[in-house]
Amino acid sequence: MAAKRNRSHRTALVLLCLFLGRSWEAEAGQIRYSVPEELEKGSFVGNISKDLGLEPRKLAERGVRIVSRGRTQLFALNPRSGSLVTADRIDREELCAQSARCLVNFNILVEDRVKLFGIEIEVTDINDNAPKFPTENVDVKINENVAPGMRFPLLEAVDPDVGVNSLQSYQLSSNKHFSLAVQSHANGVKYPELVLEHALDREEEAVHHLVLTALDGGDPLLSGTVLISVTVFDTNDNAPVFTLPEYRVSVLENLPVGTQLLTVTATDRDEGANGEVTYSFRKSSDTQLLKFQLNKNTGEIKLSENLDYEETDFYELEIQAEDGGAYLAMAKVLITVEDVNDNSPEVTITSLFSPLMEDSPMGTVIALLNVHDPDSGQNGQVTCSISENLPFKLEKSIDGYYRLVTHRTLDREQVSSYNITVTATDGGNPPLLTETHFTLQVADINDNPPTFSHSSYFTYILENNPRGASIFSVTALDPDSKENAQVIYSLAEDTFQGAPLSSYISINSDTGVLYALRSFDYEQFRNLQIQVIATDSGDPPLSSNVSLSIFVLDQNDNAPEILYPTLPTDGSTGVELAPRSAEPGYLVTKVVAVDRDSGQNAWLSYRLLKASEPGLFAVGLHTGEVRTARALLDRDALKQSLVVAVQDHGQPPLSATVTLTVAVADSIPDVLADLGSIRTPGDPDDSDLTLYLVVAVAAVSCVFLAFVIVLLALRLRRWHASRLLQASGGGLVGVPASHFVGVDGVRAFLQTYSHEVSLTADSRESHVIFPQPNYADTLISQESCEKKDPLSLLDDSKFPVEDTLLVPQAPPNTDWRFSQAQRPGTSGSQNGDETGTWPNNQFDTEMLQAMILASASEAADGSSTLGGGAGTMGLSARYGPQFTLQHVPDYRQNVYIPGSNATLTNAAGKRDGKAPAGGNGNKKKSGKKEKK
Repeated sequence: MAAKRNRSHRTALVLLCLFLGRSWEAEAGQIRYSVPEELEKGSFVGNISKDLGLEPRKLAERGVRIVSRGRTQLFALNPRSGSLVTADRIDREELCAQSARCLVNFNILVEDRVKLFGIEIEVTDINDNAPKFPTENVDVKINENVAPGMRFPLLEAVDPDVGVNSLQSYQLSSNKHFSLAVQSHANGVKYPELVLEHALDREEEAVHHLVLTALDGGDPLLSGTVLISVTVFDTNDNAPVFTLPEYRVSVLENLPVGTQLLTVTATDRDEGANGEVTYSFRKSSDTQLLKFQLNKNTGEIKLSENLDYEETDFYELEIQAEDGGAYLAMAKVLITVEDVNDNSPEVTITSLFSPLMEDSPMGTVIALLNVHDPDSGQNGQVTCSISENLPFKLEKSIDGYYRLVTHRTLDREQVSSYNITVTATDGGNPPLLTETHFTLQVADINDNPPTFSHSSYFTYILENNPRGASIFSVTALDPDSKENAQVIYSLAEDTFQGAPLSSYISINSDTGVLYALRSFDYEQFRNLQIQVIATDSGDPPLSSNVSLSIFVLDQNDNAPEILYPTLPTDGSTGVELAPRSAEPGYLVTKVVAVDRDSGQNAWLSYRLLKASEPGLFAVGLHTGEVRTARALLDRDALKQSLVVAVQDHGQPPLSATVTLTVAVADSIPDVLADLGSIRTPGDPDDSDLTLYLVVAVAAVSCVFLAFVIVLLALRLRRWHASRLLQASGGGLVGVPASHFVGVDGVRAFLQTYSHEVSLTADSRESHVIFPQPNYADTLISQESCEKKDPLSLLDDSKFPVEDTLLVPQAPPNTDWRFSQAQRPGTSGSQNGDETGTWPNNQFDTEMLQAMILASASEAADGSSTLGGGAGTMGLSARYGPQFTLQHVPDYRQNVYIPGSNATLTNAAGKRDGKAPAGGNGNKKKSGKKEKK
């Protein structure tokens, strides 16, 4: 507000100076102007063009300008109006400070006349500054015992204005203790003094606040103020005083150490060191004072030791307060201790019976507990409890004793140990409780037998396994502990194939791992059933058993066995006859082979490995039939040598070979004639050699014919006797002969009755040798039948009458397949096409098996000639009627049907009754070819 008033007054003064106060003189080229301070920039000062006698428009033409001497130019020429104006705001206090007059001098140069004019401008003062103190607050410190009349100098105010506008007087706010005196310095500056009029009392008023005002003489009047704080210093003229003469407090006995109980307060009206009060106990030697701690500065009383209501329930203390001088004050503190439930019950385990047998009866004492609470009354009454889900309960006894007894039966296998928590709660408010923890171990009894994870087990093992190989592992778990859970494994005593089971399998008694004690043979047995027993080590021991089925898987470990033709024992070569008039597809002979393996390991294929005349003969891929591939020519050699290979389909495949010698002739005399016509010229011994050969052949033929007649008579007699026995007994009719005569017997029979023809190509004259046959009856020989005739074999046999069922086989190798186009019909219906593959249904399979045995069945008819018809394999001349189907072993169980997991078996009716359909069809076809 003061600044606004100053600005309005300055404007009025400027106008006054412009119109009334302007004076100038031009004596000796000096021009004077007067202008107030604080004018706005561009304000009019004087008409310089008029004072110089020049037209305003000619100022610029004549080069009129202000010449300065390095000072800041405060004024400027207006070329349009020809007047002198202010170049900036002018502050007289800044320009001339406290000078009485403020003059500004400069020169104006008229260049065309090269003449200088002096200009003097007086800047007059306006009341634009109020008096101002150096600080806003002034502190004055006075002792309360200072005598009245004392003067205290104060800071003077400063007003930069001059004259009447400067500082003129001071004023002090009203106060009964102080007054103001104004003094002047030698330079005329006025300063104030504070005068003490009345004595001070700090306890009444410690600080006095005064306001000092400085005033100037301008219009309007301006002033400045300062706040004066008079602080009264204290003297020790007052004694401390407690707020209460007696302090009372009630505290709980369970307060922790360090808890503040109360605070005593004593006041002293003095200040500083005189008013600082310190507190202390009056009787410092009292032992009760050790439980309390007094802060000497604040008067706080705290606990230094625990209180006990049962020990002391009341304390009386004396406190004294002392200031910095010699003044003292006293007060009493009365402390009442209140009883609280601050003691938790105490639980003591007097006796603990652990471990406890799991078969202990209900009511068995486990532990004896003692409960005590040092509190009295309701706070000392204690109740005990345990968790409800435990098989125990607490029974109260006398004098705070409790018994912990069993409430339900225990089972260690379900819970082997119990973490028991006994909770003791008193009757206080709030109640306190104590939890006591202990562990009860349950001792084990042997009440659980070992248990296997499965009711039965089965495993597979490849045959030809190494001895000692690990087969399988069984594990039995016993939920008991220690020796009751220690399981010992063993095998149930049993026999298998007349030998103890322990000679086949053994088991590790500790780990349950089973080992093979011998190498298994799929051809001997295909599965083995054993009982594994797991027994614990308890007393008494408990055990359990489980069934284990061991299935032996087949490996290709048996090469094909060639049943026909067999090699003679004397090293000669058997001869098959082929008439020269045979057409293409004529059945010369048939290679019969079997494989002891099963599945695809027993699938056999035949191929012609080597021939002396390639392209003349062909071998059926799956039948083994040797047929002519083309018509025989006169140029074809008499003796044809063929090597036939028989191979199975195992991995790796196994094979066998047989060498066939085919004599191209219509009959034995033709063979002899053809051999006799082959002569070596110039040899004198040819006629003798031929004679010897003819005689030898005739002799052997006679002896052989006689033997055949005798053998047929014996066989017919025995056959008639066997029929009588079958008619009377009836129980042996359905027994298949394949159960009695093995492969070795068939091989011996075929080898014994082979009619062999040996051709010696390296002699000087080709000839035929008829070796002496073995006339022993191989069917009752020691090697094949163990010195028993076939009837006795039937009586002593222990084999079952019914055929065996379909036995599961290992699935075939899926990589060995035939396409649908490669699947032919029955093996006995080939029409010269030998590229067929395996049968694809059960009917074709039986036809194939029947064809394998076709030639043997023809031997029983006795109507075929030496050459035989198609499908006779040339066996009619070699075997008499006694050679029936019973003399050929049944290997149809080794024939695998693709797409099925079973092998074929034969019924007794099929073996001894009707011949298979394939065999009959084959015989008819061979008969037609023989007639042709």
